[in-house]
Amino acid sequence: MIKLNYKIEGGNFSKAGYASSQVKKNLKQFNIESKLIKNIVVALYEAEVNIVAHADKGEIEVLITPEAITMIARDSGPGIPDVEKAMQEGYSTASAEVRQMGFGAGMGLPNIKKNVDELVIDTEVGTGTTLKMIKNIG
Repeated sequence: MIKLNYKIEGGNFSKAGYASSQVKKNLKQFNIESKLIKNIVVALYEAEVNIVAHADKGEIEVLITPEAITMIARDSGPGIPDVEKAMQEGYSTASAEVRQMGFGAGMGLPNIKKNVDELVIDTEVGTGTTLKMIKNIG
């Protein structure tokens, strides 16, 4: 198993996407099918942007095995008050400032769900959110 870790800085949109692009480079080295890499990178990018947009800080951990890619995104943000609502396309709690930058369209969690085989959301209002995303490859 290969384990990759990335620290994510809340509010730093200039670095949003760094972790997902690094994971993409690593996955290409393992000869994983390009469509699977695309799914993984889209899901990871959405999770990464959510951390940047909503949390003070966070981290992304990626576990690579021959059977699956497991991505865990943890943050110390505000938590998600209504997960069911947050899963609806177009629903967003992003600030006006974040939306003006072109983020916060309310597609993050729906896009993650579309691109992975399993999504588990563990969230606590006032504490933070952990997303566990699994994409089967084997």
